[in-house]
Amino acid sequence: MFQFYNLIPSLDALDNTALPLIARGMRRKDAIVKAEEMLERVGLEKRVRHKPVQLSGGEQQRVAIARAMVGQPKVLLADEPTGDLDHQATEYVIQLMTRLNHELHTTIVVTSHNFRFKSEAVRLFELENGVLHETQPA
Repeated sequence: MFQFYNLIPSLDALDNTALPLIARGMRRKDAIVKAEEMLERVGLEKRVRHKPVQLSGGEQQRVAIARAMVGQPKVLLADEPTGDLDHQATEYVIQLMTRLNHELHTTIVVTSHNFRFKSEAVRLFELENGVLHETQPA
C-alpha cells in the first residue's frame, strides 16, 4: 500500500478494489462481491461507484486499503499510509488499519514518520542512523 494510493483513475472504487482478485483469476462476479464486502468494512459502501477524482484523499486511501486487504494477505506493507492525509483522515486510517489487523489477522508493517502509529503498534522498530532496533510501543 502506497502513500499516493495508485488507484486507476478510469475505474470506480468497486472495480479498483476487485482488480487484484480478477488478476488472480477469480470470476468477476465473485470478485465484485468480495470487493463490496471490503468497501463496506472500510466505510465506503455508499461510494462504490465513485471514481478516484470524486473521492477525498482519505476515501482514496480507504479504497487503497480495501484493495490491499481484499485478498486477505498474511502481510501488508504500508509505506507512509497517512503521509498525504489531514489529521481527521489520518486518525480514521490508523484506527481502520488497527481494526483490520485484529479482525483479519493480517500483519501490517508500516513505515512512517507519523509518531501516532506508535500507540497502536504491537512491535515497534525504529531506524536511526542506518541501524534498525526494536523499541517499546508508546
